[in-house]
Amino acid sequence: MSIEHKVQLVEELFDRLENEITNFKSKTNLHCLTGCGQCCSKPNIDASPLEFLPWAFYLFLNGKAEAVLEELNTKTNTFCHLYQSLSATDNKNGRCTDYKYRGLICRLFGYAASRDKYGELRLNTCKIIKENQQENYNNTEVAISKGLYVPIFSDYYMRLTQIDQRLGITLLPINEALKMAIEEVLHYYAYRPFPGGLENIA
Repeated sequence: MSIEHKVQLVEELFDRLENEITNFKSKTNLHCLTGCGQCCSKPNIDASPLEFLPWAFYLFLNGKAEAVLEELNTKTNTFCHLYQSLSATDNKNGRCTDYKYRGLICRLFGYAASRDKYGELRLNTCKIIKENQQENYNNTEVAISKGLYVPIFSDYYMRLTQIDQRLGITLLPINEALKMAIEEVLHYYAYRPFPGGLENIA
């Protein structure tokens, strides 16, 4: 399967998830605080290269892949490369510099569930939402137990793996996943022509 096709399938999966999360948020009134980067600033986030393949492909099309790969190779901290904090002393507030191309883990956390040891769905969200939106959170947990649809982490990662098993099941520290995604695209096109008709994508 070509890189272009894989990217298309990943983006279609993300679009489906985006619609589901939008619907879920409208029914629960749960929301992230504007400018909050608490979950993005954790140094131990794992991700698969496949969920960042659209990002890597975008960099390649715009002639930025090699430069960003070099930045990743010389990076000394483990915070996500795409996360930009407000200041050197405030890691908890900031933004994603490529929000459109954020990974699956970034999209799911806060608005998706996992199954506990009893098989019950539990919303995976942050302490800030649990504490600052306690009533909405508690009502959401009850609604989920009564059948409210919520995206499920394992379901979405299974769908991702069906696109490319090797890249989908590989879980790495997030910056290593970013690097592998870029390397995958660069290796693929090392002896192939530039994607036809895509030269002007921005």
